[in-house]
Amino acid sequence: MEMIGNNFRVAVSYSTFIEYSDVGYVEYNIEDKRADVFLKSERAVAAAKEFFAKKLTLQVPHKTMQDFTQITIKPLESLESFKLALTRLWENTHVYVDWSRPVEYAINTLRQNK
Repeated sequence: MEMIGNNFRVAVSYSTFIEYSDVGYVEYNIEDKRADVFLKSERAVAAAKEFFAKKLTLQVPHKTMQDFTQITIKPLESLESFKLALTRLWENTHVYVDWSRPVEYAINTLRQNK
């Protein structure tokens, strides 16, 4: 993940039972409060964009793993909300956030596969 100006980027991937070669990234623009998803699969892009556009209710831990509070966020409302929503992206869309993968690798992979 990386910050470039007003854009937060993180590498993602999408796989099916047949293939695991769809590597891309998600970019969140802080000023415009907009997320762009860059993957080959139009289905995965649509699912991720739909996920980010809806309110999300989740349990967040506090001091201990037994101390949770239910909150509802709008994923595109702020960078903090967007990052929190990314932690639930996989279970809702099957788009996996590759937190430790360099975004530049994902961008280069997308360019090679065009």
